[in-house]
Amino acid sequence: MEPAQPADRVPADPTPPDGQPPLPPAAGPVGDGVPAAAPADGSVPAGAAEPVAGGGAEPALVAPADGRTATDGGRVAKARSERSPKDMALSLLVLLVPIALLLAFYRGFLGGEQPTVVDAGPAYEQARAANAFPVTEPSGLGSGWRTVSASFRTVDDGANLRVGYLTPEGRGAQLVQSNVPPERLLPAELTAAGQPQGPADLGGASWQRYTGRGNEQALVLLEPNRTVIVVGDARDNELRELAGALR
Repeated sequence: MEPAQPADRVPADPTPPDGQPPLPPAAGPVGDGVPAAAPADGSVPAGAAEPVAGGGAEPALVAPADGRTATDGGRVAKARSERSPKDMALSLLVLLVPIALLLAFYRGFLGGEQPTVVDAGPAYEQARAANAFPVTEPSGLGSGWRTVSASFRTVDDGANLRVGYLTPEGRGAQLVQSNVPPERLLPAELTAAGQPQGPADLGGASWQRYTGRGNEQALVLLEPNRTVIVVGDARDNELRELAGALR
């Protein structure tokens, strides 16, 4: 007589009911919390996570959503942050081209950097109408001479007529006619350091050469009722031409 077996134990070879085929050995209950035994040779069953040094299973690598790896992302970021000198030069060229075109248009069509020519006639008319001193005006100057300023002003001790010119060589010259006393006029126009340098023969008139401000030089004509000054950084021959053209 066999000993009684526990109720939860399945016999190794259960006897099937009459007329039915034998049943295979039953597997352990599902979800009973008992892990499956590892194979004796130490191999890992298919589908199981392979153990790592820390004792747990190695986590799977997750690829970025756009398909690039972390290394690829680093390369893209580096390429964006490091622009080559050629790229920088091209960007600068894109900015300079419109500026150059605007500058060319300004100079070529709008007359940029060209001196503004004025009419000195009204200033001469005011000086003659004031009748403060004899007024003379240049006559016969070449086409290269351009009048860039003209004014007549009364001051406390007299009046001044000033006409500025740009010479054919592109230098400046100014014609001053005044009845202000020479001892006050010459220091104001030529500075206190202005000194006579000798006579200048211009058509028989008694002109004197003077030093002026910086690299300027002057021709001075002293008359009883008027002083005439031709001064500027123009060359001596141009100053002489302007002074000799007064009529």
